[in-house]
Amino acid sequence: MTLTLDAQRQAVRALLNEFDAADALASYYALHHDPGRSELFSHHDDEGRLMAFLARCQTGFDLFRPVVTLRVRGAEVPEGLLRKGLVPERPYLLIVPEVLAEKLKAHLALTDVTLNRVLRLDPARYEPLINVMVEERQDSQGSPRCEIRRGERVLALAGVNWRSPHFAEMYVTVGEASRGRGFGRAVVSACVAALLKMQVTPLYVVAEHNVPSLELARRVGFVDTGAREIVAQAVLRG
Repeated sequence: MTLTLDAQRQAVRALLNEFDAADALASYYALHHDPGRSELFSHHDDEGRLMAFLARCQTGFDLFRPVVTLRVRGAEVPEGLLRKGLVPERPYLLIVPEVLAEKLKAHLALTDVTLNRVLRLDPARYEPLINVMVEERQDSQGSPRCEIRRGERVLALAGVNWRSPHFAEMYVTVGEASRGRGFGRAVVSACVAALLKMQVTPLYVVAEHNVPSLELARRVGFVDTGAREIVAQAVLRG
């Protein structure tokens, strides 16, 4: 019997903690991403227990590489699950916990690998920063987008990569000529304030050795959760 996506989503909740920042991205893509652009694949043991799932989602983030994430109960990644969810030799954008990436290397060729820290806002450390130059807008999904502009040129921008009922992963970009002026902190702080009004917890995901970005996040009030994610191009070996 083929399950509906809603039924599949209900089933894979057993392998996720929606309230844990370490599972926030996987929960979003597996449970809340646009159903028309999402597929779930699962693996069960001989007794019918769910042992692993893989989510494959088409996103606007990368039009040519679907985002793939997965979770596994047990020591090994079932090769059959990967064969069901991935087309050999086709590139995907893989986002998984660091420990799971090591297990996947037996089946996938991983390139352009980045190790990211997952930071979570600590409301007790957050102090709103008022900057009259910041303009707050909404993106197409209704999430905040905070900008500092000069005419038609965007000097600094903070927004949301994805938003679930519990978390929202932020991004920030600052033009090279505008760095060192506090613009990045101003737009991030404004975006955080907007997300807190929406009653979701902001997350800030940053490359392990990106010291300036880590410092910006710390000054706004983000703390390291200890979770680490691998982002890589992944190709299933034929």
